[in-house]
Amino acid sequence: MGEAIKLTILTPEKQFFKGEVTSVKTEGIDGGFEVLSNHMSMVSILGPGVTEFTDKDNKEYKAFTSDGVLKVHNNEISILCESCEWPEEIDVNRAEAALNRAKKRLESKDNIDVLRAELALQKSVARLKLK
Repeated sequence: MGEAIKLTILTPEKQFFKGEVTSVKTEGIDGGFEVLSNHMSMVSILGPGVTEFTDKDNKEYKAFTSDGVLKVHNNEISILCESCEWPEEIDVNRAEAALNRAKKRLESKDNIDVLRAELALQKSVARLKLK
């Protein structure tokens, strides 16, 4: 088991998680990556995806994390994201409806914000993947 790292996950509404972990796997905008103890200092922009982490007692966690920012410094990881949900908090019907709306917007291409529609699509896919 690796050395413990302090992890804090915050959304605008709440502190989602705070504790000691041994690893964190998440989705950056350029792909997935893992942070272990004594990782170099860094900042990364996150895309919507599944964030996985293991606590110091070897318990594994998975959560949906939306777009945001991850910072690593002195064996502390901070994730700031728009939203974060445990698998049991995900409303599958709502996620499927959002996925269908995003697909229809992208197909129509009539006066839509393409980036916003693509982000909605990514969030829905990540939620459904976790569930």
